[in-house]
Order: sequence, then C-alpha cells, then structure tokens
Amino acid sequence: MTASHAPDEAGGQQPETGLRADAERNRDRLLAAARRLFARAGLGVSMASVAREAGVGKATLSRRFASREELINAVFADRMDAYAAAATAALADPDPWHGFTGYIHAVCAMQAADRGFADVLTMTFPAAKALEARRAEAYHGFLQLIGRAKDSGHLRSDFTSQDLVILLMANAGVVSATGDAAPDTGRRLVAHVLRSYATPGTPLPPLPDAPAPTALYRAMVRLGRSGTP
Repeated sequence: MTASHAPDEAGGQQPETGLRADAERNRDRLLAAARRLFARAGLGVSMASVAREAGVGKATLSRRFASREELINAVFADRMDAYAAAATAALADPDPWHGFTGYIHAVCAMQAADRGFADVLTMTFPAAKALEARRAEAYHGFLQLIGRAKDSGHLRSDFTSQDLVILLMANAGVVSATGDAAPDTGRRLVAHVLRSYATPGTPLPPLPDAPAPTALYRAMVRLGRSGTP
C-alpha cells in the first residue's frame, strides 16, 4: 500500500513545485526588466512596458507585484542599502568636511549611474516601507554629517538638510537631460555647489572640466527630441 501511494504523492507535489519555480523565474525576469528600463528611462516607465520587457503578461506582473510602489521597493532595495551605508561610511571618516563632501559625491554618483535611482531620491513612496526606512536612516546620518562639518568650521552655518534635497533634484535633472551625451556634467554641477556650501578658506578639490560644447549640444538635441528631461 505504501509503495502504491508514493507515485501519487510525488505526482501531487510536482505541479506545486513547478508553479513555485515558474513564479520565482517570472519575478526575477520582472525585476531584471524593471531595473533595465528604470535605469535607462527613469520611473516614468509604465508597468505595461515592464511586463513587455520581461516577456510576461500584465496579469503576471500584478500577481508578483500588487502595486507600482511594491515593484520600486524591490528593484531599489540594494541601492537604498548602499545609500544608507554611504552615510555610515562618511560618519566614520575622521575628517568631518571630507566625510560630508565624500557623501555628497557618492550619492550624486549613484544618481548618475541609474536614472531611476536619481528619481527615487527625489520622491517619496509611503507604501514602500523598507525603502522609506532606509531613506530615514540615511537622512538621520546626514544630519549628523551636517553637524560635524559645521563644527569643523568648513560648512556654512546657514546650510540645511533641505539643501541636499535641492541638490539631488538639480542633479536628477542634469542626469536626465544629459544622458549618455554628456555623462560627466553632473560632477561639475556638484563641485560648483559644494563650493557654495564651504566657508572661506575651506580646502576644495579641483573643479572638474566643463563638458565639451559639442557634448552639451548633443544633450540639448536629445532633450528636444524627447520633449521632456
């Protein structure tokens, strides 16, 4: 009797196991597709486009990710971990001004590397609890960086945490507008802004070269063709 039941039990388990494996493969394909599209075009990409890129139907996408925010939370979880870790690393720097500027450079470089992440840092997603928790962690670390840099005498006393949000918004716009045409433009913007944050006499790194006129022209043509940043 035991032997005669074994095939039935195995047969009953196989489809369930297969369904779980299919579901996991579809989830991985959707995440990979969303990462590619968000990095290339920002968060304005539609959910239908993500499903098409992954080669699945919209119903499959809805089963794996019930909302857009749930998908964004999954796609950018590792990047938000790196964002929070950047603040921790900066706080460990014995030079408060170097830690502060290093954090700014690191975060803006993350934006430049991924257009979707550039958008994430300038938006809020209340339903994406894990993502917002990491954002809050990074923010509290940044408040400590501000205090240390001011105490060192190198950061202007009128600098506020809102100034970082303004910089991230500006950098996101530059990243979006220039794309591959003039990819280093944001580095010059950040360097100029950091100079405005510094008190007189503060040591500053060299200003990166300005983008070539032809590169900026290509970026302007690209921006004109797209109609939006």
